Amino acid sequence: MWTSGRMSNAKNWLGLGMSLYFWGLMDLTTTVLSGTATPQGELEALLSDEPQSHQRTKRSWVWNQFFVLEEYTGTDPLYVGKLHSDMDRGDGSIKYILSGEGAGIVFTIDDTTGDIHAIQRLDREERAQYTLRAQALDRRTGRPMEPESEFIIKIQDINDNEPKFLDGPYVATVPEMSPVGTSVIQVTATDADDPTYGNSARVVYSILQGQPYFSVDSKTGVIRTALTNMDREAKEYYEVIIQAKDMGGQLGGLAGTTTVNITLSDVNDNPPRFPQKHYQMSVLESAPISSTVGRVFAKDLDEGINAEMKYTIVDGDGADAFDISTDPNFQVGIITVKKPLSFESKKSYTLKVEGANPHLEMRFLNLGPFQDTTTVHISVEDVDEPPVFEPGFYFVEVPEDVAIGTTIQIISAKDPDVTNNSIRYSIDRSSDPGRFFYVDITTGALMTARPLDREEFSWHNITVLAMEMNNPSQVGSVPVTIKVLDVNDNAPEFPRFYEAFVCENAKAGQLIQTVSAVDQDDPLNGQHFYYSLAPEAANNPNFTIRDNQDNTARILTRRSGFRQQEQSVFYLPILIADSGQPVLSSTGTLTIQVCSCDDDGHVMSCSPEAYMLPVSLSRGALIAILACIFVLLVLVLLILSMRRHRKQPYIIDDEENIHENIVRYDDEGGGEEDTEAFDIAAMWNPREAQAGAAPKTRQDMLPEIESLSRYVPQTCAVNSTVHSYVLAKLYEADMDLWAPPFDSLQTYMFEGDGSVAGSLSSLQSATSDSEQSFDFLTDWGPRFRKLAELYGASEGPAPLW
Repeated sequence: MWTSGRMSNAKNWLGLGMSLYFWGLMDLTTTVLSGTATPQGELEALLSDEPQSHQRTKRSWVWNQFFVLEEYTGTDPLYVGKLHSDMDRGDGSIKYILSGEGAGIVFTIDDTTGDIHAIQRLDREERAQYTLRAQALDRRTGRPMEPESEFIIKIQDINDNEPKFLDGPYVATVPEMSPVGTSVIQVTATDADDPTYGNSARVVYSILQGQPYFSVDSKTGVIRTALTNMDREAKEYYEVIIQAKDMGGQLGGLAGTTTVNITLSDVNDNPPRFPQKHYQMSVLESAPISSTVGRVFAKDLDEGINAEMKYTIVDGDGADAFDISTDPNFQVGIITVKKPLSFESKKSYTLKVEGANPHLEMRFLNLGPFQDTTTVHISVEDVDEPPVFEPGFYFVEVPEDVAIGTTIQIISAKDPDVTNNSIRYSIDRSSDPGRFFYVDITTGALMTARPLDREEFSWHNITVLAMEMNNPSQVGSVPVTIKVLDVNDNAPEFPRFYEAFVCENAKAGQLIQTVSAVDQDDPLNGQHFYYSLAPEAANNPNFTIRDNQDNTARILTRRSGFRQQEQSVFYLPILIADSGQPVLSSTGTLTIQVCSCDDDGHVMSCSPEAYMLPVSLSRGALIAILACIFVLLVLVLLILSMRRHRKQPYIIDDEENIHENIVRYDDEGGGEEDTEAFDIAAMWNPREAQAGAAPKTRQDMLPEIESLSRYVPQTCAVNSTVHSYVLAKLYEADMDLWAPPFDSLQTYMFEGDGSVAGSLSSLQSATSDSEQSFDFLTDWGPRFRKLAELYGASEGPAPLW
């Protein structure tokens, strides 16, 4: 059997690699073969002129492959080749069948003639070859005439595919100002045609759009810069179109294009520049530290890290008063307050601010300098500031026995403004809830208003306020720490009740108790106590005391032979004195019981009644006696209760009639007989308050004085004693818990001759033209005689105060 395909001679097969026909011998049958896969040894032997000796080999099929062009566009089936067996006599007894890839679908065979046709359009890019199997059968019996054999149909390529950029479009970045020839990106086009056959798949690159800025290598597809000094600030984005053409770029080749978007990245090639060479700003003198005054901005055409800015103050008289920092988000310089400002001290400042790039590139230094300066003028605006204390903190030490009204410190404040308003002082009462102190409203003299006790409060932390007269909202404050110094005002005493015992068989000089003492005072050199028997017990024949010189003392017996029957309890007065100035002492009592002890000194009984009971009286008898006594007591109480609840006749007493009760008071407050409430003479002569005896304390009345005047201006030299007297009287009235309320002192701001409102006092009301008459007071009896003399009509001269 032989096959025939696309006919060509041996010379063409050797040159073009298409097809070859040669003959071989098998079983007296000649078979014609087509293809290129015949063994090389057999091919050379057949083509050689030299004689060859052959041994016959049985073969039924010898074929290799057929070649078919792709993309056939004819209407008739495409003839591929022919199968023929040497057993075929042309009478139709042989049937040819085809199986394998594409058999019956892509390829068909005429079962009588063995002609093979392609019935579908072939595309090498979809499938380059098909493997099929052929066999010749006896048409009548279906028996294979020859063994089945395999052959290949290869699809021959034509230039039917243009180059394609599978990764396009492309995006690339290149630094601006790059030198010519800087590589940007490499593009690659792929051609689906057979690269081993002709020039169908040989691609050449060219640039269609993007000149003169960029160029492309025709073989590699590498895009490079083609122009110097490309500036991002002038043009940042470029669109380059690249073409790839097959057939080596020859006429008739197919072409494909892609787009390359190229961005110029930034470099630091632009120095910063201030658009303003002078800035004018203002700030309040009360602006807190770190508050913002204003902003400056140096413009830089670059971006990112190349546009970062660092601002500094390089010169000017405000370098120590202001600071500048850089906002990392907006690259602006923020000027802030560095220290407190004062309009009265300095009204304006001048700053020289520099803005510079911190990140520089050496190859662009010739485009610099990469820094610039500007001038900033800052005006300080005046505000109404609260009073300022000098110093800003006070520490005062005062002894605890200081007299009420004593000035312990002068607090001073001033108005920092140009107007220099008057100042009024007061104490923040939340810092002095006990009202131990008082401050003079005009002078700032800090005085004591109550007795101080170090043992109660050793420290006082108060706040003194200063307020402007013309603007009460402007209030300054200063902390004042007062340390109360100790004075020896507490006598030492026993820390607890001491009770000891002495045995009846005790000997002279025996220790029965060790005592100690405590003192609330805290002297600088420490406590030291001295112990002795009280003067009334100095010659005590029973006990004596020995000072241990360590703030303790021992109590010893002076004799022996103590007896409970004679005296069961001794009370020993002990005098305890401290080492302070002045020396203070107190007397403590030690209770000593006489007890019966065994030979080892252990207490057996300290009750003398145990010796008075009969020896033969048992415990049961004692319990019976006590029970009888208890029953008798209950009977007595029952009898007394019955007598008390006897019915008595109800007699109405006139004095107990609730409808006619008269409440009698032996004295009235605030009237003409009230001579102890307040000594007004001391107000006219302050020396009497100190020279006189101890002030009289009124026990039936308690003055209710709401507050001292904090707003009445007074003269320090004259009124310091008056202040002391008033404060002392105020404390005396506050401490009297049994007196009812009587006089109330009301004060008014700026009352008197110095006030535009005049005097509000009623002492001069006698000279006013009042139409009200108080003559009826003379009819009210002697108790209202004084009021009648003050307010009623009188022929005599007016009383003097």
